[in-house]
Amino acid sequence: EEAIFLRKKITLLRAFSLLIGSMVGSGIFISPKGVLKNSGSVGFSLVVWFSCGLLSMFGALCYAELGTRITKSGGHYIYILETLGPLPSFLFLWAEFFAIRPANSAVVALAFGRYMLEPFFAPCAAPVPAVKLVSLLGYYTVLTLNSWSVTWSARLQTALSIVKLLALALIIVPGMMLLAQGHTENFQDAFDRQSLVLDKLPLAFYAGMFAYSGWFQTSFVREELVKPERNIPLAVIVSVITVIVGYMLTNVSYYTVLGTEDVLASPAVAVSFVQRAFKSLISVVPVLVALSCFGTMNGGIFTFSRTLFVASREGQWPPLFSMIHIRRHTPLPAVMLMFPLVTAMVCIGDIYHLLNFFSFSRWLFIGLATLGLIVHRLRHPELRSPFKVPLFVPVSFTIICLFTVAMSFYSDPVNISIGCTIVLSGFPVYYLIIHRQIFLPFFSTLSDYLTHKLQLLLEVVQQEIKTY
Repeated sequence: EEAIFLRKKITLLRAFSLLIGSMVGSGIFISPKGVLKNSGSVGFSLVVWFSCGLLSMFGALCYAELGTRITKSGGHYIYILETLGPLPSFLFLWAEFFAIRPANSAVVALAFGRYMLEPFFAPCAAPVPAVKLVSLLGYYTVLTLNSWSVTWSARLQTALSIVKLLALALIIVPGMMLLAQGHTENFQDAFDRQSLVLDKLPLAFYAGMFAYSGWFQTSFVREELVKPERNIPLAVIVSVITVIVGYMLTNVSYYTVLGTEDVLASPAVAVSFVQRAFKSLISVVPVLVALSCFGTMNGGIFTFSRTLFVASREGQWPPLFSMIHIRRHTPLPAVMLMFPLVTAMVCIGDIYHLLNFFSFSRWLFIGLATLGLIVHRLRHPELRSPFKVPLFVPVSFTIICLFTVAMSFYSDPVNISIGCTIVLSGFPVYYLIIHRQIFLPFFSTLSDYLTHKLQLLLEVVQQEIKTY
């Protein structure tokens, strides 16, 4: 009885919660080990954390401008499509679907499972099969919620954002108290150059940037934002500054309580911290961290489903995935599509290998998206954007991203080569199916048949009103 389309339900508060909820997740609780391991010392690891925060701010400002120039949802995908063309956008979509997003979701899900079970098995490590089972249960719960209601997904994100900030506060406060009492022994020789290995620094940046990743999430849901020209830049700037301050204080607290060896030996740094500093909260903090990871999973599913939705609408993905449930007004097929790949990666994957595996592809295409901003400015000098950053911001961010991607081939050639191969495997698919459409008649007939049957099963239809 009413028009079927994605409603504008994301206010400024919900946009802020989406960004905080996506950034403050598993990263700050698992990445300190990866940053320290690859930077070599406490001092250099803190420099990496601050540099990653500054780099994230640069990237977030670039995406805020792109979000005011390009009015469609879809994030990296739509920005690359509108600025650099269909081939690089399809390669991003290919890598995002088969490598970046399922690996990222698996990392967060595994962190959720590990922290959820930690209080029950401490001081021993939780059994791996149990961790993976709980990880999958958490992921499936979020998947169901996003299929059911946009409003409830957004409300959950707001509530969990408060939980995330509370979890950080419970780590920061006791650490700062001990630091004020003069416990600075773990900061002696903080900048030990002998342990610094330059070719490992890209992996340290990958771990740090993973913890900050999420600053681009509002770009995926641009069409569902209330007053996007005002709310995107405002939400981005406030949330990134909040996270930078929180992460720096959290890491200082970690190092105040735990030595270098303790951090490197810990499978769950936040739990080791609480065991040492605040034993009365030993069963509380891991649950807060797990809920934090739960919020990151929710934000990831919420936003990536919009990428598939827009790609389908642009003709680079099967048409079923641009359809919306007739009563729930959620992009149900797009939400459900990641289910099998994430399940497989959780079952077979390891957190740190998955982290390096998907980081190469992610930062390659983020660098291309900000390169696209420079190209868009040159092509459309007449366009007056309501939000504009100085040119050196996208230029420096693009150079750093692409340089880090190139350097990572020396740091972890096996995982990076796998990621590169997945990206390149999209070339023949694009050429045969989308560009030349050699196999289109066969695929079109099969796709029409399957689409009709699945429409009836899922109760979904095409969007009836343009929202951009």
